[in-house]
Amino acid sequence: MRLLNTRTGQFLEDVDPNATRYAILSHVWEIRGEQSYQQIRGFCAVAREHGYTLGWIDSCCIDKTSSAELTEAINSMYMWYRKADICYAYLVDVPDDPDSPSYSPHPSERLLEAVETSKWHTRGWTLQELIAPENMLFLTQTWRVIDSKVSLAGVLERATGVNAAILTGARAVESTSIACRMSWASRRKTTRVEDEAYSLMGIFGVYMPTIYGEGRNAFLRLQQEIIKTIPDQSIFAWGRETV
Repeated sequence: MRLLNTRTGQFLEDVDPNATRYAILSHVWEIRGEQSYQQIRGFCAVAREHGYTLGWIDSCCIDKTSSAELTEAINSMYMWYRKADICYAYLVDVPDDPDSPSYSPHPSERLLEAVETSKWHTRGWTLQELIAPENMLFLTQTWRVIDSKVSLAGVLERATGVNAAILTGARAVESTSIACRMSWASRRKTTRVEDEAYSLMGIFGVYMPTIYGEGRNAFLRLQQEIIKTIPDQSIFAWGRETV
């Protein structure tokens, strides 16, 4: 695992996530260049403010020109989000609300509505990034803290369909059927068709090589791995509302 020093901007190579305290970012991939750089700076500033010297963000901590590194990262990503000391969910389309100061115990209805309708909930990769972390804070477009995942569990359940008990840690994701987990992803979109499958590997606890260019075959391979790993026949009827 490669981590970014939030103070110096230098990378730390071959880090053991089990023995390291780090922050991690969840965001929507829609920006490049200077805007992407500003997002990295924003993440580092918030992490530093909260006492984190090391952080991980996919836009700079993965060498995407290396197929081996990319495969390792995609297969490890759920675990990396799970092991992070804190995950920041950056909602680029949620503006500040002057009626809701940072860390307000009662965010305004206007702010909660903006959180519920954020495009962050529509992307494929952010599903595992929502479920995996134990500690998670949601931030506005100016990096102000809205509230924690636990406190926002009801809003997030309405937005994503993921049961609030899963989001608060009261119930393990493994306790839900394959069909139910598939339904969480059914309305989400990914830029690359293969990521429809790759973004779900961690949620089902399966591992497989990533082969960009294989198209829809990636989802067939995912289903095969799930069948081999989880004895649950609901995979054959996952389009229904199943728990």
